[in-house]
Amino acid sequence: MPTSYRESLEWLTATGSRGIRPGLERVAALLQRLGDPQEGLRGALVAGTNGKGSVCAMVEAACRAGGLSTVMLVKPHLRSYRERVVVDGRAVTPERFAALVDRVRPAVEAVEEEVGAPTQFEILTALGILAAAERQPDVVVCEVGLGGRLDSTNVLDLGVAVITTVALDHADRLGHTLAAIAAEKAGIIKAGNDVVTGASGEALTVIRDQAARVGAQRLLALGGEVSVTGHSLGLDGVEAEIAVGDEHASLRVPLLGLHQAENAAVALATCAMLGGRGVTLDMEAVRSGLASVRWPARLQWVATTPPLLVDGAHNPAAVQAIVPAVREVVGDRPLVALVGVMADKDVAGILDALRPLAPVTVFTQAGTPRSARSIDLARLWGHGARAISSLPDALTAARMLAGDEGVVLICGSIYLAGDVLQLLDSGDD
Repeated sequence: MPTSYRESLEWLTATGSRGIRPGLERVAALLQRLGDPQEGLRGALVAGTNGKGSVCAMVEAACRAGGLSTVMLVKPHLRSYRERVVVDGRAVTPERFAALVDRVRPAVEAVEEEVGAPTQFEILTALGILAAAERQPDVVVCEVGLGGRLDSTNVLDLGVAVITTVALDHADRLGHTLAAIAAEKAGIIKAGNDVVTGASGEALTVIRDQAARVGAQRLLALGGEVSVTGHSLGLDGVEAEIAVGDEHASLRVPLLGLHQAENAAVALATCAMLGGRGVTLDMEAVRSGLASVRWPARLQWVATTPPLLVDGAHNPAAVQAIVPAVREVVGDRPLVALVGVMADKDVAGILDALRPLAPVTVFTQAGTPRSARSIDLARLWGHGARAISSLPDALTAARMLAGDEGVVLICGSIYLAGDVLQLLDSGDD
């Protein structure tokens, strides 16, 4: 009897206790049991500290606008595990997700004694790859999880390797320097790949060296082979003038924040690389796709009273990037920041990056054991901070403090952003 969606969620959720264990041995064994569904897929594998989700969404939207079939594998999810497997622009149905779990579960149990129990992330990686293999789309766009070299998605060789930005994050696992982190992310580059990156400085040097070392074909770097100038359109997004080699394009993206112009440039360069690999994709499709892209929890404006500005920024560089856009769209209205941060992040750095906005602050906790305690965040912030551990109560308090004329900024964690969106949309999964 097929597993119900609810039963599949219960089984999958139970695997979360296995934690994070870098390495490819378990996912490779799992995929072998499933018949190596990763073989023959083509598209883009996208790593980076910040912006990788936005770039994935842009590339997928451009491909779909060009009439191509797509599978996009992204992480983490905001409200539902189904969001991690997006087929032709739609999350897989509950029935399809449960069927995929039915396919994967026996393989998971079979490899446990051989190489150890696969982690939840490894199971989801295998599940997504299986979904892609069964669909056989024109393009697969896959977001890397943590780092690159030892991330379970690195079993994929899709032809185009993308590294968006490199900043300090997950230092305990990836290293304490930009060069070390760049080396981990550059581990996704494989022989014969085309490479696109938004990295700069020493991180770019590391990526170029790795591309040459493994025998990559071409490399396009923002600030080198790719250039961009952009300006903000406020709540209407950004407009960008982008050059990839001798090709020039004017694009509009509805995602807020000037940093999205750089993400659009990386996405356009990725589309150019896909075009060089036999994917038929013209500029009108790219322009149309980027103009219609949607990517929740990236400075997402929720038009309630007061309005909410929901962002998943979870490291200092990401918070710094959104500050100018927040200033622009909020203007002189009162600003309240509802903040929750994971305890294993650079908590002090995230709060310091937020201070220039001078918001009224309410600290809270997302529904995960990794969350820093709201009282600890408030103490670190200092005078005037409020700590409310219950997220529904904290959201209510933040709205009251903002009043009808203010704006509530939600940031500090993608998990917090997802929990807030779940509160606003009481879906059942």
